[in-house]
Amino acid sequence: MKDQNDPKAEEATKLVYRREFHGGVLTDTTGKYAGMAVSKIKDMLTRDLIEQRVADVFYEFSESPVVCRCGATCVIKMVENQWFLNYSDPSWKEQVYTCLKNMNIIPPEIRVDFENKVDWLKDKACARRKGLGTRVPWDNEWMIESLGDSTIYMCYYIIAKYLDKFTPEQLKEEFFDYCLLGKGTPEDVSKTTGIDTDVIRSVRSDFEYWYPVDLRTSGKDLIPNHLLFFLFHHVAIFPETKWPRAIAINGFVSLEGQKMSKSKGPILTLRSAVKEYGADVTRLYILSTAEHVQDADWRKADVESTRKQMERFYRLAYEFIASEDTGGLKLIDRWMLSRLQFRIRETVDALDKMQTRRAVQNAFYQLMNDMKWYERRGGNAARRQILDTWIRLMAPFTPHICEEIGDEIGMNTVSMSRFPVADPALIDKGAELSEQITENTLSDMEEIIRLIRIKPKRIVLYTSASWKKQLLKKAIAMKKDNMLDMKTLMNVLMADPAMRVYGKEIPKFAQKVITDIQGMEQDFMNALLDLDFDEISALNEARDFISGAVECNVEIYSADAPEYDPQGKSRFAVPMRPAIYIE
Repeated sequence: MKDQNDPKAEEATKLVYRREFHGGVLTDTTGKYAGMAVSKIKDMLTRDLIEQRVADVFYEFSESPVVCRCGATCVIKMVENQWFLNYSDPSWKEQVYTCLKNMNIIPPEIRVDFENKVDWLKDKACARRKGLGTRVPWDNEWMIESLGDSTIYMCYYIIAKYLDKFTPEQLKEEFFDYCLLGKGTPEDVSKTTGIDTDVIRSVRSDFEYWYPVDLRTSGKDLIPNHLLFFLFHHVAIFPETKWPRAIAINGFVSLEGQKMSKSKGPILTLRSAVKEYGADVTRLYILSTAEHVQDADWRKADVESTRKQMERFYRLAYEFIASEDTGGLKLIDRWMLSRLQFRIRETVDALDKMQTRRAVQNAFYQLMNDMKWYERRGGNAARRQILDTWIRLMAPFTPHICEEIGDEIGMNTVSMSRFPVADPALIDKGAELSEQITENTLSDMEEIIRLIRIKPKRIVLYTSASWKKQLLKKAIAMKKDNMLDMKTLMNVLMADPAMRVYGKEIPKFAQKVITDIQGMEQDFMNALLDLDFDEISALNEARDFISGAVECNVEIYSADAPEYDPQGKSRFAVPMRPAIYIE
């Protein structure tokens, strides 16, 4: 900075203040406050100055002016003799910390926000004189402020269906003490309130069934108020066994990249979105664009793309319904059923963690990609089995279309059916490796043909040399034992007489393997390590398909003993990536 007029001066000032606040300590000239952290002295100093009558509280809006929805300018009014909830009570806060410690907070990184807000929360007004509401029981001049008592409204959900069984006047303290806290007996409560004993027992039974709250989902803007009060009030009223178990936080929805505002626009109502795109498309799009605290952005072009994907899913389902599963399961059918188990496992794991975007990616988009390959490879023996599982997997996201398809295949109610569970018996890692090498090889061939711009007359594939496969297996085993590095790997390889024969080639390939392994999925590494996978057999099984795709005869040899290799291409073959020669 040159001087105080430099544009960076304001930024520098903020930086100094921030460091002073978080790292500053009061000097000896401050008397009894000496040595205290600046960040912790504020409340104590404020209290002391007010008690000494050398300071007073001045209230102002953080943003000005503040305008009511009706258009009037808002002013601050000091309310006399108002009732407050004592959130600053250390013992109460300690209970909330205990509750948080035993809760699942989704996503986990939000936990610190809750902990900080518990520490930050001060006494809060819980009553007002005007408006609609319930009177404060001990002071009828005041009405309970909405957040003062509404944050245990999950209890109301339980009681709501019984409202025709009693009158408001019958809802005495004894009723709630028994139904929510288990105090007293149904008979005693019935005598006091006049409510039927069976009704009282039913309410208590329902409460025992539904409580504690397994999961409360809400917006990130409600952490410092509604959700915080939700925790405080539950730990104050209920025993620890009935404290909440989990909270999940979600973000907002923007429109074409802009924040939505009721007063200024733009605005998209749920009703208008469903009217234009249908409930299933709307649900699928929002669930797939964001998860947790991320904001979902409603973009019309992307929603249209989601609609087209749903239409493709619908058409594919009816193609499956119209077709008949023929013959026994072939390799491609076993592959598809195995991939389906992986998608089920990933979807369930994502839903357990409230990762809706990841769940939709696996249950719909990635599974759709698997189906494209299955169809291209001519799979048909497992279509009905796949469809039955697929609609149950998709039902939480797109229930309406899944119910329609389910009705067509004779399912009573998809939503009442058992949610899919991965079947270990259908997992076939050999089939998965076979299709992976086929797909990778065909993709490489098509890319080369596209680049050289000639119609091939002959294509030769060379699978990896045996020593490279053994090197890869040794590296994977070392990776699993957290021992993989270049020096250790080379020592192991050079100690093997069979490997020393390839001593000149090993260092370069070993370095490549170490790099490649870092990006490998665990399941893929396990399959390569555990299976004696025969690449030539897999490619020979798919030879007709590959030849048809590139419209050319395809020959397949091992790099260990190639019958035809005019340009020495076989030396470039690596496990799961055959070398390719094109004439």
